[in-house]
Amino acid sequence: MADVIVIGSGPAGVSASLYTARGGLATRVISKGSGALGKTDKIQNYYGFPDLISGEELERNGIEGAKKVGVEFLDAEVLSLGYEEKLTVETTKGTFAADYVVLATGVQRKTAKIPGLRELEGKGVSYCAICDAFFYRQKPVAVLGSGEYALHEAEVLLPTSSSVTLLTDGAELTADFPEEITVIEKKIQKIEGTDCVESVLFEDGSQIPTAGVFVAYGTAGGSDLAKKIGAQTEDNHVVTDEKMRTTVPGLYAAGDCNGGMLQIAKAVYEGAVAGTDIVKQARKQAGA
Repeated sequence: MADVIVIGSGPAGVSASLYTARGGLATRVISKGSGALGKTDKIQNYYGFPDLISGEELERNGIEGAKKVGVEFLDAEVLSLGYEEKLTVETTKGTFAADYVVLATGVQRKTAKIPGLRELEGKGVSYCAICDAFFYRQKPVAVLGSGEYALHEAEVLLPTSSSVTLLTDGAELTADFPEEITVIEKKIQKIEGTDCVESVLFEDGSQIPTAGVFVAYGTAGGSDLAKKIGAQTEDNHVVTDEKMRTTVPGLYAAGDCNGGMLQIAKAVYEGAVAGTDIVKQARKQAGA
C-alpha cells in the first residue's frame, strides 16, 4: 500500500513524487498517457537547457529520474476520489488507498460548447455525479461523454435515477456501457430550460426530456476529483494554501490544476512544496 499517491505524471506530479520518495515514503504515480508537457513540441525557456528540448523528452527524463529513486508508476485512468479510513483513488485498474494524495492532473482544456450548459450550471447541469445524484432520485438524467469517466458517472446515477441516457454528441464510444444505459450518439444543438434543465435538443430536431445533465468529457480533471471528496474549488481550479494543501486533510494539489501561470517552473515548484510538506507531516505522525 502506497503512503502517497500522486495523480498525474507531469512536472508537478513527478516533482512531488521525487520529494516524497526521497523522504522515505512509498509513492505511486497514477496517470493515463501524456499530459500537456508530452504534447509540447519545443521548449526553450526552461532552466538548464541551452538548446531546444521537446516536451516529450523532458517528460520522459523526469519520469526516469523518479523511477530511479523508487517511485512506482501505474498506467490507469483515475475515475473518482473518496475516503474510507484513508484517502481512496478509484481507477480503471482497481481502487488504491493512501495517507496522502497529490492532485497534479493539469487543467481540463476540453470544454463542451453547447448552448445552455454554462447558463444552467447548478440548475440541472452538474460536473459530479457522486455529489448530486441524491437530487435526481427517480428522475431521468443524462451524462455527456463517451469514455470510462462517463461510464463511471453513469453507473453512479443508475441506482437512484429513473433512467440514465448517455449523450456522446457525435463522438465514438471508447468504453462498454451496460444495456441499462441508453446511448444516443447524435449531435446536440442545445440544453433547454429556463430556471432548470428540462430537455436536450438534438441537431436533427428530436429531443429528450431530462432533469439533469452530468458533464463527463474525457478524463476527470483536478477540480472534478476535488469536488468528489468535498475539497474547495474556484473557477474550475483547486483551492490550496501556500503549502499546496487543499481543504481536505491529506489532499494536496499542485501545478496547472491550481490555476495561475501555466508554466513548467511553477508546476515543479508547487510539486516540490507539496512533496516536502507531506514528508514533514508523515514524520510528525510517526513521532506522535
